[in-house]
Amino acid sequence: MDSPMVSITVSVRNGAKWIEGCLQSLLNQSYPNFEILAVNDGSTDDGEALLQSFHDPEAQRGPRVVVHHQSALGLAAGRQWALEHARGEWVAITDIDVRPEPNWLTNLMMSVQPMDEQERVVAVTGRTVFEQAKDIVSRLRSVEIAAKYRSRPRRTSLANGPCSVFNREALLEVGGFDPAWYHAEDMEVSLRLVAAGGTIVYAPEALVKHVPESGLKIFLNKRRRDARAHVRIVRHHPRRRRRGPDFDFIGSSTIVLSLLPMWLSIIGFGLPLAYEMLSGSIASTSEVYATWQGKTLVGSLVMLVIHEFVLWRGPLGVVNREVIRTSTNKVRSIFRLRRITFLWSIALWQGLVLGGLDALRGANGHRRRSR
Repeated sequence: MDSPMVSITVSVRNGAKWIEGCLQSLLNQSYPNFEILAVNDGSTDDGEALLQSFHDPEAQRGPRVVVHHQSALGLAAGRQWALEHARGEWVAITDIDVRPEPNWLTNLMMSVQPMDEQERVVAVTGRTVFEQAKDIVSRLRSVEIAAKYRSRPRRTSLANGPCSVFNREALLEVGGFDPAWYHAEDMEVSLRLVAAGGTIVYAPEALVKHVPESGLKIFLNKRRRDARAHVRIVRHHPRRRRRGPDFDFIGSSTIVLSLLPMWLSIIGFGLPLAYEMLSGSIASTSEVYATWQGKTLVGSLVMLVIHEFVLWRGPLGVVNREVIRTSTNKVRSIFRLRRITFLWSIALWQGLVLGGLDALRGANGHRRRSR
């Protein structure tokens, strides 16, 4: 079997604790023909020295490892440097907090051949499993990602950053990775490749394991970044101009986005009634139903029912039910999930606002509209 050369690239900024695990996993790949291009993106911890210890550009045994040091230019800049300096016909990307399984690269490359004459496979993406810690946030993230992958078709619109391989020539033809992009560079190049007539294939056997995403602050910051970058994606690639499959990796976010407006509606309905009751303006329960405040009570109850329906149905319902099923204290988990999803919704709206401001300023990779 032909084994074309593959260049694996990974970038790190202040992730010293993950370097050895990731690099060793890459060195242990079963695929017979690959090199590793590792980028230190302005680390201020021990990452620079740790990464440098793997530098072996003239390797006599095992794959060649090249370590590049740059200022804090961002993930897209690091991947672009690797793309320009790769020797491989194919370029694989992963993240420093990921541990690829030994057959990850082999399974990716087994899917680069097209199924028919209509296909031009330009990228293959694998499957990421988020490991779980003891906290509810890591369980939520693990279950949500697993739910996304369960419904993924063979032809997809996204070559995910932690677990994908790209045809180098095709990637260069669409411009590669723009260092100006704020986050979601994997989705940006994926949509460009599809727009150019390429096919992205999902290979579920190509498995990588992600360290647990623990901590509410980290979780919310990442969801805020996702939403902010998504504004750029939708603006650059509106549905009317996209070809191929639609987004198939959005998951719960669209539903979570609706939760904040629901809570604002509940509060809006309830405040007039609460004010009347606290001020003593309502003499009896029967008087409540005789005034317009009774309608606000009904409105609040209706919105609460809708809110609970949203939390227990659809993709988000699958996530909630699975997290609660695996919890020892189910009542406590329900209330904690309510808090997390509420803050998650706020973070998404904050990200959309920041993305809108980026668009107005033409910042963070947004193209300015011609006048």
